[in-house]
Amino acid sequence: MTADHDPETADAIQRAEVISAALPYMLRYDGKVVVVKYGGHAMGDAELSRAFARDITLLETSGVRPIVVHGGGPQIGQMLDRLGIKSEFKNGLRVTDKATVEVVEMVLAGSINKEIVMAINAEGGKAVGLSGKDGNMVFAERVKKTQKDPDSNIEKAIDLGFVGEPKVVNRAVIDMVLGAELIPVIAPVAPGTDGHTYNVNADTFAGAIAGALGAARLLFLTDVPGVLDRNKKLIRELTRSQALALIEDGTISGGMIPKVETCLDALDRGVEGVVILNGRTPHTVLLELFTDHGAGTLIRP
Repeated sequence: MTADHDPETADAIQRAEVISAALPYMLRYDGKVVVVKYGGHAMGDAELSRAFARDITLLETSGVRPIVVHGGGPQIGQMLDRLGIKSEFKNGLRVTDKATVEVVEMVLAGSINKEIVMAINAEGGKAVGLSGKDGNMVFAERVKKTQKDPDSNIEKAIDLGFVGEPKVVNRAVIDMVLGAELIPVIAPVAPGTDGHTYNVNADTFAGAIAGALGAARLLFLTDVPGVLDRNKKLIRELTRSQALALIEDGTISGGMIPKVETCLDALDRGVEGVVILNGRTPHTVLLELFTDHGAGTLIRP
């Protein structure tokens, strides 16, 4: 049997061609920071979690400097239920009182963070679990939200408790971890200058981290393919002005609006490009970074 007809050889050649095709993209991101916000259903699926850990490890070994920022809303909800702590939501945001923020920190900076670290380490990576508290990496301030009273039509402040947004990012600790060729896995919990602990939205937290490090890419792993047009077809690339126009005409609506606004905020902070992609697609991170096809919607300045 000749090599041309040997299935094993043919398979090996195909694998080599895939690696060869990926090489220019690997070189493009060599030494560059890529922040990945990890959450959604991909986080709860064992096989997808292993694939994600493998992809992050491959990024690091290929010269990319990956940073993982993770959420954990469903897991927080489950733990609050187990402890008999009732959750209250206002305008889609969890009201976080003293008891709730303790559970949030326990789940995010504890169990979830270490599960991701262990998964990456099991694939041959060297991950380190952190939160915004470590080395005063992130300082947060209390979120100020308002809503219109339906009767008086007057804007009234909403008290969300210990829900914060990033105010200051100190990149020193992250630089030290990256310099040691380790992979930072960061939970979005941060101290405030008032001495309290704050629960920070993971998307917003990831954008602040990516901006502070001038990341080449910020990837949002979601439960949707990306931004869709009116015919429900994926839009592969958008500029800032195009994204704003799609919000204005209603093409981008509902829960996608705050996601896109977070992308635009990250661009304002200095991120080169932000991508919304489907975390339920296996190896979606590699498809986005190392192929010309991409895997989601890229938003550029």
